[in-house]
Amino acid sequence: MNEILKALKERRSIRKFKPDMPEADDVKKIIEAGLYAASGRGAQPTIIIDVKNKELRDKLSVMNCKIGGWNEGFDPFYGAPEILIVLADKNHPTSIYDGSLVIGNLMLAAYSLGLGSCWIHRAKEEFESDEGKKILASLGITGEYIGIGHCILGYIDGETPKAHPLKPSRVFTIE
Repeated sequence: MNEILKALKERRSIRKFKPDMPEADDVKKIIEAGLYAASGRGAQPTIIIDVKNKELRDKLSVMNCKIGGWNEGFDPFYGAPEILIVLADKNHPTSIYDGSLVIGNLMLAAYSLGLGSCWIHRAKEEFESDEGKKILASLGITGEYIGIGHCILGYIDGETPKAHPLKPSRVFTIE
């Protein structure tokens, strides 16, 4: 089977990770794959923040947990040691779609390199908050960005989940 089609069919969202950091070279390749995602009019309105720093990772986890309404101590990043945050230019008309494609590429690239990943929401709310804006400012990120999502990364701890059966009646053909 074609390797791309195989990855599309076999990649799964992972929610249990080993604490080991992914290899830096692999993460570099994953980020590059994200940067090659299609974008409206080729504008490339997205940026990626690679969070390797445990203190910042844990701070984002607490913020995300509060926004999601979970009990204190729950980790919405499921123990993943590294997070790729995708933001997009708020003023670009296709920014949400463009950022979504970036995250899709990140997850497929992670799978192709033997890493687990999962798309975690609530980046929009995180980076609309004063705390989130301070984080961006501390990184030297200026402009108006909308948080698209987090791509959590790491080595899978356990078995890869099986695919859910595909729902029927989702394709309509007009000839």
